[in-house]
Amino acid sequence: MRLALLTEKSLSLFAAVGGWRTVAEGVASRVVFLIAYLVTGEILTAELIAVGGVVVFAVIRVFTDRKYWQAVIGLAITGLSALLAGRTGQAVDFYLPAVLMQVAGGAVFLLSILVRLPLVGVVLGAMRGERFGWRRDPLQRRHYQLCTGIFLAKFVVVTAVLVPLYTRGLVTPLAIATLLSGAPAAGVCGYLCWRFLRAQGALAR
Repeated sequence: MRLALLTEKSLSLFAAVGGWRTVAEGVASRVVFLIAYLVTGEILTAELIAVGGVVVFAVIRVFTDRKYWQAVIGLAITGLSALLAGRTGQAVDFYLPAVLMQVAGGAVFLLSILVRLPLVGVVLGAMRGERFGWRRDPLQRRHYQLCTGIFLAKFVVVTAVLVPLYTRGLVTPLAIATLLSGAPAAGVCGYLCWRFLRAQGALAR
């Protein structure tokens, strides 16, 4: 498979889960909550503003793109974040789902390495149409293990940063860290994997 076709499939997969609009909505809800909380000092007010903003995004998405489930997911995540913060009365709990997702992501990537089914290989195998054929090639399997390890390292580092910030109740640093550890950090990992696989000729196989 040529690199151009793989890139096209990558963009199609990214678009299927909502694309940059989903990323922007997730970032916006956390930023809006933080700003509203810092300005008002009221968790309830910050929650309402953040949820209200996501509702507006969801309505726009439904009427323009007809993508209902993506809108529902965005609302569900923000709603859960608001619910947690509201029940505990702690602003840091708005970011607890983001912390837990990083922990869960690390566990999934680690498990995939331990069972010799690296997640990067699973995804690229599906995109390239070879499914699990790459497992018969020891070199290709090692390449995918290494790339999966790159993502695992990201999750480990991010978890090591987020958990102490959360337990210490540092709202602003936690908010900034969750923003940077999301799409930006994943993008860096994806770029490193792409460069490595391309250098090894793995993408042209």
